[in-house]
Amino acid sequence: MSEVSSSGPSTRARKIRALLAGGLVLGVGAAVTLAAWNDSVFSTGTFESGSFHLEGSADGSTYAGHDTAASAADLEFSVDASNLSPGDTVSAPFAVRLDEATTYGANVVVQPSTTTGDVTGLTYSLSTTSAFGCEDPASADLVSAGTAFGTEAGTAAFDLAAGDGSAGEPVFLCFTVTAGDALQQGQSGTATWEFLGTSEA
Repeated sequence: MSEVSSSGPSTRARKIRALLAGGLVLGVGAAVTLAAWNDSVFSTGTFESGSFHLEGSADGSTYAGHDTAASAADLEFSVDASNLSPGDTVSAPFAVRLDEATTYGANVVVQPSTTTGDVTGLTYSLSTTSAFGCEDPASADLVSAGTAFGTEAGTAAFDLAAGDGSAGEPVFLCFTVTAGDALQQGQSGTATWEFLGTSEA
């Protein structure tokens, strides 16, 4: 009796261990089978920025960046602006456009002018024109006549369209400077304007 009873549990234990071992083997086999069914798919994207650059022209044909005050375009006034007297009025055309690499349109705001030297007694206006030059009637006043340098609110603005692989259509401008009675003999001063463009998506 003791031999049978001692061998019975031992046999059952061996069977249980065999089943557990078999279960472990089956578990590993199932894991390998699942791994063999994994699959992947990939995608990639390339990202490039657009281009945005204003350029200006003082003669209506040659355009350049003029990106800083130091490289500002020199306006070509209709009358010698270096020999003014009270009552004189001088005008100069300018044009602004987007270069051929630009891929966005722009909103351009005329910033308040900065001055050096003495500009006492001088006021100006800024208008858009239908063609390059100041002979054509103004189509819109951006800065009203009689505005003193440096007092503008910085709200005068216009839009520029980008070209399709070529430079955008320019906006033509006319600066008109008037000398008032407060102008003094021998005075000399310089005004600089910034056209600040913001891209429009």
